[in-house]
Amino acid sequence: MPLVKPFSALIPAAHLQSSVVTRPLEYYSTGEAKLIASENNYSFLHLINPALDHAYLRDMNQSLIFRKIAENFNTFVNGKVLVDLNRPCYYIYQVNYNGITQTGLWTLSDVQSYLNGSIKKHELTVERREKQLADYLHHTGLDANPVLITYHPVEAIELVTQKYIKELPVIDFVFTDLTGHKVWLIDDQADIDLITNEIGKIESVYIADGHHRAAAMSKMDFFSTVFMNTKEIRVLQFNRLVRDLHGLSPEDFLSRLGEAFTIEKSDRPVDPDQLHQIGMYLNFQWYILCPKPGIYDADDPVELLDVSILQNHLLGPVLGIDDPRTNARITFEGGITPLSEIQTMVDNGLYAIAFTLFAVSVEQIINVADANKTMPPKSTWIEPKFLVGILTNYCMHEEGY
Repeated sequence: MPLVKPFSALIPAAHLQSSVVTRPLEYYSTGEAKLIASENNYSFLHLINPALDHAYLRDMNQSLIFRKIAENFNTFVNGKVLVDLNRPCYYIYQVNYNGITQTGLWTLSDVQSYLNGSIKKHELTVERREKQLADYLHHTGLDANPVLITYHPVEAIELVTQKYIKELPVIDFVFTDLTGHKVWLIDDQADIDLITNEIGKIESVYIADGHHRAAAMSKMDFFSTVFMNTKEIRVLQFNRLVRDLHGLSPEDFLSRLGEAFTIEKSDRPVDPDQLHQIGMYLNFQWYILCPKPGIYDADDPVELLDVSILQNHLLGPVLGIDDPRTNARITFEGGITPLSEIQTMVDNGLYAIAFTLFAVSVEQIINVADANKTMPPKSTWIEPKFLVGILTNYCMHEEGY
């Protein structure tokens, strides 16, 4: 079984491309999502949660909601809101934002390659979230939010990609957040075979983002993926904010830190620019924390990460946050959140303290995955984040589903 295969995608009608696509539902407040759904009959949100604009569904069981999604889906297809390309293709996907362009290949990936470890992971999943996604997929068949896969660059794939992006894209729009999105079809059989063979030669590929989506699709044959080589994806830091000092005074807290870290005041916000430099904001003052030599195992790809050092030597033993996945006292802000906003959240009393971290590198992600280990939760903020509905694999058509 090949690692990847082409597929016939459902794509938004040309005049509705920016209207159909949406951010994932969790990126909106309930009020924002309801407003979008009420004002836009073409939004993919109607295929995610029709209860947003049908109040009678909000207290109904899931079977009725899934039935309404199926009804909405048929309306989208019959009304040519979503158009089936009717031929198997690979797709070149390109996103542009803030002057940064990222390009990858949109494919279907073999679930067995995920289950046997050829597609490697570096994160644990939360069972509740995994089950929600699996139930949605099982009942709707709509696979419209791909898993991001990374791999070391392959020259032959790069050459094919460069050939096609000189042509006119079939999808080309700017979303409301000013990100630009383009898609080109690869439907020449020789190029399809080349891509299938070249990806098949790669010993290991790595999930960069979308671990829950990948795990949720384990009962399928194939699932939607975008392959971006290691030069294309961006990894940003995931910063931490904590609501209180676990009963410690600021003075006692700083004293406890001295056991594992050197502490230096900073007259400006600290956006770490190197490994083992951690920013901290407390009582209107920024600090630079550096772990002392010998407190972590430099040969362990997980232990040497700053997110691990912070958790193992500060958040856990000093602030009492033993499991950051379940502890309500901690929250996480991706690297796209400005430091000024993080500082304001502490200044206004919503949080007592903030920590800023140096971004994990792609190679560190790969090292963790190759060691069959997992990173602490919320270790990486990966760009790009995909919009839902650009390409949809209707997997009820998949053999064996």
